[in-house]
Amino acid sequence: MHLAASEMKRSVRAICRRFGISRAAFYKATKARSRKEINEELILALVRQEREVNPCAGTKKVLIAIRPELKKVGIDIGRNRLGELLKRNGMLIEPRKVFHCRTTKQDPSLVPSSNLVKDMEITAPDQALCSDITYIYTEEGFVYLSLMMDMFAKDIVGWAMSDTLETESGPLAALKMAAKVVGSGKEVVAHSDRGCQYGSYVYRAQLDALGWKSSMTEELHCYENGMAERLNGILKGEYFLDRHFKTKVEARKAVKEAIWIYNHRRLHEKLNYKTPVEFRTKWFKEAA
Repeated sequence: MHLAASEMKRSVRAICRRFGISRAAFYKATKARSRKEINEELILALVRQEREVNPCAGTKKVLIAIRPELKKVGIDIGRNRLGELLKRNGMLIEPRKVFHCRTTKQDPSLVPSSNLVKDMEITAPDQALCSDITYIYTEEGFVYLSLMMDMFAKDIVGWAMSDTLETESGPLAALKMAAKVVGSGKEVVAHSDRGCQYGSYVYRAQLDALGWKSSMTEELHCYENGMAERLNGILKGEYFLDRHFKTKVEARKAVKEAIWIYNHRRLHEKLNYKTPVEFRTKWFKEAA
């Protein structure tokens, strides 16, 4: 993290612009401190800012997120050194355990769809979506979050919250939102577990109207919807949707914010450390 004199001057100007202070104030505050200490304080400040948005982001993702800002002020730090710095300052993230509650109710009379994604090669956005329902606790009672995620771009393309597990206000509403993003007439596979909502007449009728195909997990093989299950875990574990909310209005606000951050700010390793929206936009731009 050592800088030459000319680079240091440019770095100081950049730091002052970044945090809205004068150079005189900067030099006065840092007169008795080493350049290393100053750099480390700036790094920690940027980490705190990133953690305000992505509170559970690990060292690697944080570094990728703040690296453009560090580059502007001439600071270069690797993952290991950043990890050491965070450890010294009590800022390493420990994995959180998430409690799971069963929301899937199977209908014995349901004729399930085949698992179409099991051996499917997904090579582009809008080819396959996965769906699931998860619960959120409030002091006014449970609310249920229905999600639809693109299995290639990883973005949440549809979601809905309901006071009940009814199809129309949950999975069907999420499906209709997803249709606005993806569009009808495409050969889209809509994958889910064997919950009765996804096998209902109204849900399948909507899939037919869109020209999409229904896909379901095999009996008792919930891991075949693992991508959707993982999404639930991310939203609850990283954005604290597993906490107890006082009201349903508070829970809905938190869900909306978490989904926006997930889509627009959370970096994904499998997307080459891009956000889902950034990845989707870039993919279609390059494919055009």
